[in-house]
Amino acid sequence: MSLPLDGLSAIVTGAGRGLGRAEALELARLGAAVVVNDYGQPGRDGSGEASAAPAEEVAEEIRAGGGRAVAHLGDVSDHEQARALVELAVETFGRLDILVNNAGILRDRMIFSMTEDEWDSVIRVHLKGHFNTTHFAAAHWRSRSKEAGGPVYGRIVNTSSEAFLAGSAGQPNYAAAKGGIVGLTTSTALALAKYGVTANAICPRARTRMTEDVFAGFEEPQDGRLDALAPEHVSPLVGYLASPAAAKVNGQLLVVHGAMVAIVERPKVAAKFDASKETFSFDELDELLSPYYEDRPPNETFAAAEVLGLKRG
Repeated sequence: MSLPLDGLSAIVTGAGRGLGRAEALELARLGAAVVVNDYGQPGRDGSGEASAAPAEEVAEEIRAGGGRAVAHLGDVSDHEQARALVELAVETFGRLDILVNNAGILRDRMIFSMTEDEWDSVIRVHLKGHFNTTHFAAAHWRSRSKEAGGPVYGRIVNTSSEAFLAGSAGQPNYAAAKGGIVGLTTSTALALAKYGVTANAICPRARTRMTEDVFAGFEEPQDGRLDALAPEHVSPLVGYLASPAAAKVNGQLLVVHGAMVAIVERPKVAAKFDASKETFSFDELDELLSPYYEDRPPNETFAAAEVLGLKRG
């Protein structure tokens, strides 16, 4: 019996632990050959010595289950290491079909206390890391498409966060990076559609090393049920988006956790005001805009987490 991803190959970045690990295992379970990428640093802030052990352990787990996998120790925020990652997939499995960008770090601080390095490092790993791997994967698919004279198979799944949707006061670097990833995803989706490639982004909620503080107040079930914040709830959506079944899903943003998937619409115009003359005056703007905002509930536009049903246990 064939599996949805039989004959396809995938890269999953940051796959040594947490979400990336669950996603790599799911893609392998669905039949894909997987390059398991992880830089292997022990600190969630990107500190500590790099180690091949986390990636190799996941690759070995896949191989022990009868799948095909190879480990890659590499920092995706480094342009040349990202190139080597894509080349490893092509050299090992003959081509690349699926790219799942998941690698990231946290360096939390309020905006008035954040250092330049804390800002730069998070933007570099999340946003530049997504760009680097996407750049080389896109070049691979474009070249293959030209050789084939038509569309080829390509899937990109990027990892954003509700931090950019609902706000995260102590994570201006992370929220900015995750918002940038959505912009990168929609731009990539438009650019690569003619080559047969789709690009989508997910906003996962999961209890991992990176989010242990965020979900500290959300209790894990004690009755044997799967934790609603377990990474294993997220990975099936990644497997679907990576599959032929999702051929018409492109440029989308989806929130996923527990037993829920929510499709997020692009921003809509909430209200529109026209100047009475050629341009607005200060007084006219005050007359129009101030009452509008006076009548709106506080933080109305930043209530995404509540709307989507996240409640503390």
